[in-house]
Amino acid sequence: MNPPIAAKHPVALEAHGITRQDDYAWLRADNWQEVMRDPSTLAPEIRAHLEAENAYTKAEMADTEALQAALFKEMRARIKEDDSSVPAPDGPYAYASRYLEGAEQPRIVRTAREGGPETVLLDVDAMAKGHAYYEIGGADHSPDHALIAWAYDDKGSEAYTLRVREAETGIDLPDAIETTTGGAVWAADSRTLFYTVLDDNHRPCRIYRHKVGSPIDEDVLVFEETNPGFFLGIGQTQSGRYLLVDSHDHETSEVHLIDAEAPEAPPRLVAPRRPAEEYDVDHNGDTLYILTNADGAEDFKIVTAPVANPGRENWTDLVPHQPGRLILGLTVYKDFMVRLEREGGLPRIVIRQLASGEEHAIAFDEEAYSLGLGDGYEFDTTMLRFTYSSMTTPSRVYDYDMATRERVLRKEQEVPSGHDASLYVTRRVFVPAGDGETVPISLLYRKDTPLDGSAPLLLYGYGSYGITIPASFSITRLSLVDRGVIYAIAHIRGGKDKGFRWYADGRREKKQNSFRDFIAAGEYLAAEGFTARGKIVGWGGSAGGMLMGAVANMAPDLFGGIVAEVPFVDVLNTMLDATLPLTPPEWPEWGNPIESVADYQSIAAYSPYDNVGAKAYPPILAIGGLTDPRVTYWEPAKWVAKLRATKTNDAPLLLKTNMDAGHGGASGRFDSLKETAFATAFVLKVADRA
Repeated sequence: MNPPIAAKHPVALEAHGITRQDDYAWLRADNWQEVMRDPSTLAPEIRAHLEAENAYTKAEMADTEALQAALFKEMRARIKEDDSSVPAPDGPYAYASRYLEGAEQPRIVRTAREGGPETVLLDVDAMAKGHAYYEIGGADHSPDHALIAWAYDDKGSEAYTLRVREAETGIDLPDAIETTTGGAVWAADSRTLFYTVLDDNHRPCRIYRHKVGSPIDEDVLVFEETNPGFFLGIGQTQSGRYLLVDSHDHETSEVHLIDAEAPEAPPRLVAPRRPAEEYDVDHNGDTLYILTNADGAEDFKIVTAPVANPGRENWTDLVPHQPGRLILGLTVYKDFMVRLEREGGLPRIVIRQLASGEEHAIAFDEEAYSLGLGDGYEFDTTMLRFTYSSMTTPSRVYDYDMATRERVLRKEQEVPSGHDASLYVTRRVFVPAGDGETVPISLLYRKDTPLDGSAPLLLYGYGSYGITIPASFSITRLSLVDRGVIYAIAHIRGGKDKGFRWYADGRREKKQNSFRDFIAAGEYLAAEGFTARGKIVGWGGSAGGMLMGAVANMAPDLFGGIVAEVPFVDVLNTMLDATLPLTPPEWPEWGNPIESVADYQSIAAYSPYDNVGAKAYPPILAIGGLTDPRVTYWEPAKWVAKLRATKTNDAPLLLKTNMDAGHGGASGRFDSLKETAFATAFVLKVADRA
């Protein structure tokens, strides 16, 4: 079957006196906002091209269909199908999610705190029947436990319809609010609800107050963010006393407080926004606890401020800034403050007794692991829930008594088909980058895998927004490792793996450090005999897909294959289009090429789509989602069209567009496994392990 050849309709694009030609701009639907909400409105010629690409991809992968089925079967066999979360107590009840055997989606349930009969609050699997895509955005119970605010998205566009349900009867009230972000927060009266809506360009920009049972058109606008570069959200302190109206981009934030006991009072500002200054807020008594990078605290510090007068002039250091110790988050309970931090590239939890100031840490001994704070509803408690896993250790959920320091294992991830951790090795190595930095790499492989250069290696990377990819357990990557593939995560610049500086050194005009770090990681792993040049398969999604596009341009012969999921590859055109959902908020991350010629030139130098060249590219699988509001479907479509017209070899080049989903792919747990099995089969095929 011949690959689809996209028509060329050249468009001249000019900025800062520089003219570019875009042959495939026509793949961007003029009515993209409408397509997000109703995919059937996509122009026929665009749909025909995407469907032709899907047909070609299916044909090219036909020889792996048996492998895909085998991979899906073994991945599914590692899932405990009738699984449930550890119930989270809140007053008289405990809330949990639970899967029935064979169900794609969970049930949201509750029981009495002491146990007993279960009440099904939301049977998401039943609700999803008949929908190609169905995702729950949130299920938040009211303080009196009588009502559930829940939201659903049935397009994959992340535009959620908010509903209110009676907990005991399961009856949905007439209240139905469309085009929300999915989450909602209750005031103390259990009848007032706050929610965030999306504008026509899919940006969360307004917060409304709703009285249950009242007409939606009577909802009150509480706060509006007029700067298109800032997104708006609504949250709540652990104490439940204050709602938090949060305006933010990728480096600046501003918080307003709403008293949950006086929901009609206007929001009250904590501290006005300052460029490149972030802060998050929690609460106890008359005091706010604020995590911030103010006053040069690059790796963040914790300050306190009086609720009555919380401005910066009244901030007092509680946990001072310590370079190299990145504080990631904090939660304040009645008697304790908990912070999650990272030092030396590894996470730890630190407990502080508020009355005495005494601190102690929870840490683990493996070379690479993942640690996270669990979500709890209660404030007056000594119990902290956290999760732990490593690349060889399945996830464990612990309850930890902050007063007695007793740790209780509440749940360990079951792998029904069996998992013997002793068969595997997890390691951390440090790779010298070209400028003297060292890049951490987390490795997983079977003990019997030869380290003589003969093994293929999957190298995963992200490296943007300060996001750290955890060295956590995954049932799906075992299917690669058990077939002799080494799995590696490159913790490149652009993440916060080594502190905030690691992030700052991989964004804006320093973005290419991310790409160079990833290439250096691959070169090192080949030189040290873990693999060899040409045996490395790169894998990244979203901004990690941009990484894949960039390194494919820069070092194509290093890779034996590339998997780019929802890849952000048309960077320059996207950052020049202020109407797209994420563009204005992301100028701090990438630069603003509309206002700055230097930013334009910086982005143009690496934007994968703009730097496709006449060269031999490795096999590439690009995956997109038609209703994706984050990385629009036309980015991978344009990229593949240009690669196909430009590259000089006949290595496989495949585009798969999910016509029924968005950024996260399929919504069901088994449907999503099928997508993972497909991409894994591609990796094994190009690695000669199929």
